[in-house]
Amino acid sequence: MKVSRRRMTGRPTVVTLAAVLSLATGPLHAQPLKQPLSAESIEARVQRVLATMPLIDGHNDLAENLRDRVRNHLGQLDVSKDQSGGPEPLQTDIPRLRRGGVGGVFFAAYVPSNLERAAAVQVLFEQIDVIRRLAARYPETFALATSAADVEHAHRLGRIAALIGIENGQAIGSSLAVLRQAYVCGARYMTLTHWLTHAWADSATDAAQHNGLTRFGREVVHEMNRLGVLVDLSHVSDKVMLDALETSEAPVIFSHSSARALCNHKRDVPDDILRRVTANGGIVMVNFAPNFISEEVRIWSEPLEAEWRRLGNLYPNDEKRVREAVRAWVAVHPSPKATLAQVADHIEHIRKVAGIEHVGLGSDFDGITHTPVGLEDVAHYPALIAELLRRGWSDEDAKKLVGGNILRVMRAAERVAARLQRERQPSDALIEELDASEHATGHAAATPTPPQK
Repeated sequence: MKVSRRRMTGRPTVVTLAAVLSLATGPLHAQPLKQPLSAESIEARVQRVLATMPLIDGHNDLAENLRDRVRNHLGQLDVSKDQSGGPEPLQTDIPRLRRGGVGGVFFAAYVPSNLERAAAVQVLFEQIDVIRRLAARYPETFALATSAADVEHAHRLGRIAALIGIENGQAIGSSLAVLRQAYVCGARYMTLTHWLTHAWADSATDAAQHNGLTRFGREVVHEMNRLGVLVDLSHVSDKVMLDALETSEAPVIFSHSSARALCNHKRDVPDDILRRVTANGGIVMVNFAPNFISEEVRIWSEPLEAEWRRLGNLYPNDEKRVREAVRAWVAVHPSPKATLAQVADHIEHIRKVAGIEHVGLGSDFDGITHTPVGLEDVAHYPALIAELLRRGWSDEDAKKLVGGNILRVMRAAERVAARLQRERQPSDALIEELDASEHATGHAAATPTPPQK
């Protein structure tokens, strides 16, 4: 099996899987003689895991790139070909998804936080549309999936399940009708906030306005439960995490977050919440963003995020100029590196605190500008699995991590939805009625989103 590796020389390089696995561990021949399993048996075990359980990534931002780079003109960006080269390389394409053994991807329908109601709803459905069209354009590769059974069926057919997750609750324009229609179009999770606080929920990376979820925010969670839309708590404040865990009747997810005990970023999950996820039956899907993985990188990124906001306020209508200035800043202040081994550390920490049933993978590929050494793109998932197997993980535990746990959560949410649809009608709640005194739209609209998601 061949795997593509990039970023070392600026052009694709073809190497064996064994060579990729060595990125995190050093040359295979240098392994201690006491190593209980050979490199060949590790490679064979990785392949068995991926053959018998679909690897499901909880969060991928290819759709955002299709919007930003080619305005959703799919013919202008052919992901059936390797897109790792050029001035703006992608981290996701079909050849590398295949080499990475991927069985399912939640493609994020991302909506920026600075959009007002109508504009946010429009972008939401444009993002859903481009994900659906992407799956239809490459039917030999993708199969649109809306249930755990769909994912498993796609895997049996040798296809990659294309799932849709809404990134940013602001996308529904504070309308439960919009949420329902997004569900009809295939959305199966919604991240309650993104980088900024909005009308009914506080963000982890912005000033709190509501002390968690508002009354309408809780109603959103109730309606998500009734529909079968997973409640995604990545990006939300700690108080929103607690409120949602208290409110939700179905397991929650963190589609792309890591462990705060190892990296003190607000986007990561503290141990007390991890223990509540266990009680809830949910899952934390580990993010690969270096500043969520490495404390050293997080500290380095703080002045970068401040500079990003300063430039955004200075040039509010010139995103290209902001990005060029940020790149210049990074060139003068080079980043330290996160590693594949550190990602494995986060996985193991979540396993230790929350349990093996409650951890998964949520890379954030193509939503992050930098990646850990050894996890440069979607072709490199096998290297991460191999690292865990070397640390003593069983094949069965690896299967739970890569896909078994999120499939369990999806089935549980489907069962809750089936029950609730028998018990109650769709909610007709309006934010203006529930949160009349709290309702606000688009605060800090000119504040740009920092570079790391």
